[in-house]
Amino acid sequence: MRTGAGAGHTGYLHEAVCYDSDEHLLAVVVPFLLGGVEAGEPTLVSFGARNAALVRDALPAGCPVTFLPGGDVYARPAGAIRSYRDLLARQVAAGAGQIRIVGELGREVLGDTWDWWARYESAINHAYDDFPLWSMCAYDTRSAPAHVLADVLRTHPRTAGPGGRHTVNDEYTDPETFLLENRPEVADPLQWHPPAVDVLDAPAEEARRIVRAAGEGRVGGARLDDLTLAVSEIVANAVRYGRPSTRLRVWAADGRVVVSVADTGAGPKDPFAGLLPAASEHSAGFGLWITHQVCDHVSLQRTPEGFTVRMTVKHETG
Repeated sequence: MRTGAGAGHTGYLHEAVCYDSDEHLLAVVVPFLLGGVEAGEPTLVSFGARNAALVRDALPAGCPVTFLPGGDVYARPAGAIRSYRDLLARQVAAGAGQIRIVGELGREVLGDTWDWWARYESAINHAYDDFPLWSMCAYDTRSAPAHVLADVLRTHPRTAGPGGRHTVNDEYTDPETFLLENRPEVADPLQWHPPAVDVLDAPAEEARRIVRAAGEGRVGGARLDDLTLAVSEIVANAVRYGRPSTRLRVWAADGRVVVSVADTGAGPKDPFAGLLPAASEHSAGFGLWITHQVCDHVSLQRTPEGFTVRMTVKHETG
């Protein structure tokens, strides 16, 4: 049985909390969590250390709210979707009639890598709709850039505010539209300089060799292995499903390697390609799914001239 704003709702209830003070955040989040506890629902928080501490201090002592390690959950969008779907499936199997989660993305992802997190926020409207989930995504309007907040409104069907306000969001755009839009690409700093490699129509095996040679000594061996796997998959996709010619470019510096693969086709028709598992390893989306699992950032760009996948890997951090 669903409770609160989720009463009578089927599937995923996805709300944004755009707050401008600690008091504003707590005025929305604490009643949400306490309502879940009172209803006997699994009630979880996935915040960074600062806001998690704020919420802990505001809750009654011993309140049975589960705090997730937010930094681990939000390493990569596709990984976050996989982890949350596993968590939600376990809760439903245990008998949950509704699950409440409040979470936030780290401030570091609101910059140059926001594009794939915007895609995440849009895609989960579909990815979590199999579950009786009610979640709130918190964004601090004092630090989030204006374009991020604009995307937040376009990817959340509802907003939540103090005093139990739950408002239908007129700016919401369905994922099938949002995910296929041409989003302006933010140039990686390495792309301010000419690429170390710029070749046409290199087959997958040659692309692997080129990327490995360019990245040798720049990032760790495991990260370079991940990148060469990703590049191989994307080049194979471009040849198999795109249109000629295929252009491979590589930028490399100590600690970072960026690779782009472009063809003149329209890109995958599936708006969720990369973020949700492909039907099989032989389907068009499998290569993008692998790439989203192993790279530190993946950017997709659709233009009248074609489709480009940009992949970035960095040194491992200890």
